[in-house]
Amino acid sequence: MALDGCGLLCKYILIIFNIIFAVLGLACLGLGLWLRLSPNTRGFFQIQELNSSAFVMAVIVLIAIGAVLLIVSSFGDYGACNEKRCSLQVFSVLLTILALAVIAVGVLAYSCRDRVVQSIVEFYSTMYAMYAASGDPVIGATLTFIHNTLDCCGMTGITLLEFVKNTCTSSFFTRTCPGVIGIVFENNAPAVLGVFLGTGGLLVVALICSIILSKLISQSASVHQYITLTQHTSVPANTQPAQHELVATSYSHPYQEPVVFTPLTTANIPAAQA
Repeated sequence: MALDGCGLLCKYILIIFNIIFAVLGLACLGLGLWLRLSPNTRGFFQIQELNSSAFVMAVIVLIAIGAVLLIVSSFGDYGACNEKRCSLQVFSVLLTILALAVIAVGVLAYSCRDRVVQSIVEFYSTMYAMYAASGDPVIGATLTFIHNTLDCCGMTGITLLEFVKNTCTSSFFTRTCPGVIGIVFENNAPAVLGVFLGTGGLLVVALICSIILSKLISQSASVHQYITLTQHTSVPANTQPAQHELVATSYSHPYQEPVVFTPLTTANIPAAQA
């Protein structure tokens, strides 16, 4: 089914958007499942007292986000690539819910930033304790990223006294990570809110493209073709009697392929019987 310039633009925007969504979904789902099933972290989910800890909740949220992103991107890619209106409608509904959820989480995180900081500090402390006990390389890489990004080192800030000193920078004295996390989040709370609102805005743009593409597909499918029969006279060069031919002409919607009919002549029409 042919689309015009606006339809093609919306189609390609949705395809690229959903490919990015699928990659992010796979990353979140893979990381969440690894943290849930890894031998070094599985014990946190088997202890009843830790079921409400920040680490357990973060892993569950990662798995849920990854699964939702994969489901949404599947409907979006299938609908955009194959121009399926039903799939695009489901994608639009899911995208609307997701956009509202992202904006609501951003506003909630900004208004309750003290509790968010406490949860992030608790999550860091859990990762710190797990690496100090097991030395898991993936957790170590996560701690190294946090230490290098925030320019901090563990719970004391003194590199030589840290259990995780191999994940810290070369500085001897630095800041403690729990204190830095609180300061950084408090100072950048408006930026964090802006990220959530910006993500919600991108989701709204994708939603608009999905609605436009679905509408164009619906219009293209509902247009009927109109066929007119015209009669013209052709006079051959050999001066034989004129032959009247019936020519079928088809007018179709610009989004549909034209229909071509074989010309009908009077010779092909059976003579009326008396």
